[in-house]
Amino acid sequence: MDAETLPYALDLVAGSGVCLSPEKRAALRTSLLLVRRDYRFEQVRLWGRIQGIRGAYYIAEGLGPDRVGPRSRLYSLNCVDWSLLPPAAEEMIQMTTGIKGRFQGDPSYEYENYDKREEGEKPYEEETGALPKEEMRLVITVDQIDKAVGIVPRGAYIKTPLGPVHENRSFEGLSLTEAKKLSSYFHFTEPVNLKNKTLLEKADLDPSIDFLDSLEHDIPKGSWSIQVERGGRIVVLRSLLWPGLVFYHVPNTKQHGYIYFGTGEKNIDLPFML
Repeated sequence: MDAETLPYALDLVAGSGVCLSPEKRAALRTSLLLVRRDYRFEQVRLWGRIQGIRGAYYIAEGLGPDRVGPRSRLYSLNCVDWSLLPPAAEEMIQMTTGIKGRFQGDPSYEYENYDKREEGEKPYEEETGALPKEEMRLVITVDQIDKAVGIVPRGAYIKTPLGPVHENRSFEGLSLTEAKKLSSYFHFTEPVNLKNKTLLEKADLDPSIDFLDSLEHDIPKGSWSIQVERGGRIVVLRSLLWPGLVFYHVPNTKQHGYIYFGTGEKNIDLPFML
């Protein structure tokens, strides 16, 4: 959600349980605009909130000229003071793979390696001298959620011949009929399935706007819920794989965005629930 239109956007997704007090709304909007100025981002978005046991992490994203390129992420515990998160690395993924359960709400909290304790081996800290901190887990979790369920409408962004992706100024929104289809939405990250398509399958695609992966091929099938609210004035998509991810789009307008309000836990039982 763009920082400049944050109050209006939060009202659109309030029906999904995304609620903030007036004090936090004002603090977020003001502090995010200062973040954009201080870090010299072209655009700053409120990514969402991950609720922990003792506190909550508010996550923001800073975007550069290339909208699909690398993004800078920041977190805050009080909606005012923001700290830059390091980029996700393969070493972090390996260190946080076995961590389960709720977040604590303390970035300096260290997780113990219970698996090796049960096997009778030495504690993790005796082998390497370091334990994975919750800040590291936060980096990986936000990156996984964004790659899995961060979405945009078809045509909202355009790929230039030189490679960078920019906002499509001629995009006027999806019609209500198109907004009800999963094929009208794309994952807002580097494509994976698109590279595996044959030339015959790519023949009907427009390379300037169809350069991302569509939601209609997501696995498992049925992992998205599409609902029309407020008498057809807004279309809301909710992820069942990562509960808490909400996307909204106002048909026939440029207004769209997504936000995550959850515990940072993946619903691994979804294939058995469908």
